[in-house]
Amino acid sequence: MLYRTFPKVKDKLSALGFGCMRLPVLDNDPTKIDEAKAGEMLVYAINNGVNYIDTAFPYHGTGMLEPGMSEPFVGKVLKKGFRNKVKLATKLPSWLVQTRTDMDRFLDLQLQRLQTDFIDFYLIHSLNKELWQSMVDKGVADFLDSAIADGRIKHAGFSFHDNSKILFKEIVDAYDWTFCQIQYNYLDEDYQAGREGLEYAVSKGLGIVVMEPLRGGSLATNLPLEAETAFKNSNSERTAVDWALRWLWNQLDVSVVLSGMSDLNQVKENIKTAAESGTKSLSVSELDTIDRVKTILQNKVRVGCTACGYCMPCPVGVDIPQNFRYLNDFYRFDDAQNKRHSMIMYNRLLDEKQKAPACVECGKCEDHCPQGISIREKLKEVDSTLAMSF
Repeated sequence: MLYRTFPKVKDKLSALGFGCMRLPVLDNDPTKIDEAKAGEMLVYAINNGVNYIDTAFPYHGTGMLEPGMSEPFVGKVLKKGFRNKVKLATKLPSWLVQTRTDMDRFLDLQLQRLQTDFIDFYLIHSLNKELWQSMVDKGVADFLDSAIADGRIKHAGFSFHDNSKILFKEIVDAYDWTFCQIQYNYLDEDYQAGREGLEYAVSKGLGIVVMEPLRGGSLATNLPLEAETAFKNSNSERTAVDWALRWLWNQLDVSVVLSGMSDLNQVKENIKTAAESGTKSLSVSELDTIDRVKTILQNKVRVGCTACGYCMPCPVGVDIPQNFRYLNDFYRFDDAQNKRHSMIMYNRLLDEKQKAPACVECGKCEDHCPQGISIREKLKEVDSTLAMSF
């Protein structure tokens, strides 16, 4: 296992972090975690060197407004003798905070749900311009100071979901953070905080936790033929996942990479990649290969959706991530057969209330989209592109 540290933390952290956002579920219900499979995955990861476990208040729930089942599940597993073997990270649901008192209330609730006395790494979740100003106005600095002083949290950080690099730097400078969490992968090197923000945070002594290393799985499967060919022509037996993770761990400034694994084979594959990766382990020609694939993918992606689910549930039942998945699949493949397949999937696998035309344009989804996607407009494109009559 590859280990790294945060500049302000002496403990070694596994470069691979276990993200508990996309655990296996039962009956396609995100609130019903398949605890047998998910528990096996988490225990295997811990026993094989993964010591950074990440969850959040809404994960595996019905949306952003209610507590999900991820925290209780993680707490139940760690209670079986694993808590002292890991560094636990979770996040304050900033969008639900109405008062300074709410901050303490949510933290105390999360401690109960996780069955622990303290959180190793506590993040202010999903910061954008509006939420950051709200946190400042409500006294987030005082909250973090007091929570660290009384031992409920050990280290403070934040996750960033805005397109302004100026705002990112402002947040970095506003508090004595230990770390920050940003979306970063070879396709999104200049997106949101991006490389520029990463370097700024590192210059200020912050550790870097990367989310969406595989862009919601889009860098892992069903790559365009040109991209697959580029990887194969490198004379490497690596998988697309291996390429993406190695690109991140090739950079010393990346401390922890969160992988939202959903089966045991993915856990094993990612652990193997972490063990074989390291700073400057990729050759110039290998980096050139990734740049070629990046260019190919940039020309194919229609909607920058990572299927994070923050937009869900839609008040009228539209399955927003699936709509965008089918649209991206349509443009990702050049051959007519695959394009038609995407159209068939959209028309047959989604019922009428789940399809794009059911959108009433209330805009609630856009308030929570970390990618800043104009969801209402893109949903119109989905149906105009994929609709079929049978």
